[in-house]
Amino acid sequence: LCSVCHPMAAHHVSALHCPSLPSHSLLLLLQSRNSLKCPPSSASFQPKLTNGMSKGSLTTCFSSNGSRPDPVENGLKSVEELLEEKRRAELYARIASGEFTIRQSSFPLKLKTNLSKLGVPSDVLNFLFKPFEDYEKYSRIPEAKGQIAAIRNQAFFLPLYELYLTYGGIFRLNFGPKSFLIVSDPGIVKHILKDNSKAYSKGVLSEILDFVMGKGLIPADGEIWRTRRRAIVPALHQKFVTAMIDVFSQATDRLCKKLDAAASNGESVEMESLFSRLTLDIIGKAVFNYDFDSLTNDTGIVEAVYVVLREAELRSTAPIPVWEVPIWKDISPRLKKVNAALKLINDTLNDLIAICKRMVEEENLQFHEEYMNEQDPSILHFLLASGDDVSSKQLRDDLMTLLIAGHETSAALLTWTLYLLSQDPGVMSKLQNEVDAVLGDRFPTIEDLKNLKYTSRVISESLRLYPQPPVLIRRSLEEDVLGEYPIRRGEDIFISVWNLHRSPQLWEDADKFNPERWPLDGPAPNETNQNYRYLPFGGGPRKCVGDMFASYENVVVLAMLVRRFDF
Repeated sequence: LCSVCHPMAAHHVSALHCPSLPSHSLLLLLQSRNSLKCPPSSASFQPKLTNGMSKGSLTTCFSSNGSRPDPVENGLKSVEELLEEKRRAELYARIASGEFTIRQSSFPLKLKTNLSKLGVPSDVLNFLFKPFEDYEKYSRIPEAKGQIAAIRNQAFFLPLYELYLTYGGIFRLNFGPKSFLIVSDPGIVKHILKDNSKAYSKGVLSEILDFVMGKGLIPADGEIWRTRRRAIVPALHQKFVTAMIDVFSQATDRLCKKLDAAASNGESVEMESLFSRLTLDIIGKAVFNYDFDSLTNDTGIVEAVYVVLREAELRSTAPIPVWEVPIWKDISPRLKKVNAALKLINDTLNDLIAICKRMVEEENLQFHEEYMNEQDPSILHFLLASGDDVSSKQLRDDLMTLLIAGHETSAALLTWTLYLLSQDPGVMSKLQNEVDAVLGDRFPTIEDLKNLKYTSRVISESLRLYPQPPVLIRRSLEEDVLGEYPIRRGEDIFISVWNLHRSPQLWEDADKFNPERWPLDGPAPNETNQNYRYLPFGGGPRKCVGDMFASYENVVVLAMLVRRFDF
């Protein structure tokens, strides 16, 4: 959701470097079959007729994934690859020189021993030296110094990976007065997320997202989280998810028609933007039974969401919380824009809540655990019909959380999946063969999803290479032991999903896109059967409540796209 809870938002993908387009977009250039061929340096989308259907071919895709350069042509390294090698070499040299290492001193404890030999009472020594002993106790974790300016110049999780290769599964990183534990060890991750989850809160994440999500399900802790989870999870029952398959299909069909039109006109298409609009339309129907129709019309909601997410990203690494200064809110152009975006989103949510409340009041319903109104199967309708005793503010926080988290993560995943497929024609061909065999030319059903196994594995592998989010955040509520290291109460912890998913110690060919690593005759990979080295939706009690919804959504969208187009 931001550079801390959703750092992929800060991970810039080079497209064509057009000033008028965001630099973090995957840009596809569509052209009709009668247009002139693009030169090798262009990305061309050339429609072909396949069984009477328009089938496009994306011949070139310009992108950089932030951790490895684009493919080398003719055996010569690109400028991006040379710069990447130079950057890594410089970072390794700095690590080897000891720049990131803080040396510990045992002088205080030696002094205590000597004073004890001189007869100083133990009670006095314990009182005087307790701070030093605590420091020695908690300072055993390998410690690295960080320069916040350098970290903010790129996606936060990328330098964490370089440090992980040097320091291992747990180390400390300091930003001036701020200190974080970076965890990339599956055993420690399981302990934090599952085995001892009650000893950890969302910490920094709650503070960062409070201005936008309030006490919504993602940032909330304690009794508020338990109460809201009990209310929301039943709304995502099997009958609801099954009904959503048609919502996914209808929305994706509108996207396909838009791509057909763009191909005919030879227009360039920014896929990240289209995926954001697609998933917003889907989440609008699923949560509110409202059609934002953002694929066709610019409602302003998509841009408003981006504005608040960018603000959350900035706050996550800001050394001074200037936004808490009352007068700053009135004079800062940035905060004025953020407040305007929040007002647009809040006004929209309040209108939708009011409409749904009137509908529920007019209903003569008998509520049950799989209750679903056929005209309005939305989560909002379920919550209001269930008699959920919740304030308007809490309901707004819940819906804001579902709106933002429910569409941005899927949009990012689908963008990266297309990028990976565009680089591997073999995987694309195998994927299309499965989709053609299972779906033919009709919309998917819930039964079809069980047979789209390779499609599901492609999504799983894309989530491994580009996890959403790449970092999970926790704060210790009490003293604990992580691995062999004691930690204090109040430690802020970053669980690097990126490091787990790309660790050469945990995966063979860790950086390779290889859906075949997940056997088709085995279970779909998750945190449990992968022993917490793979966290597509988190893990433990706070695992994403919408994992089934998101999984089905991604499979339906991807299947319908590759059935119509080559990328």
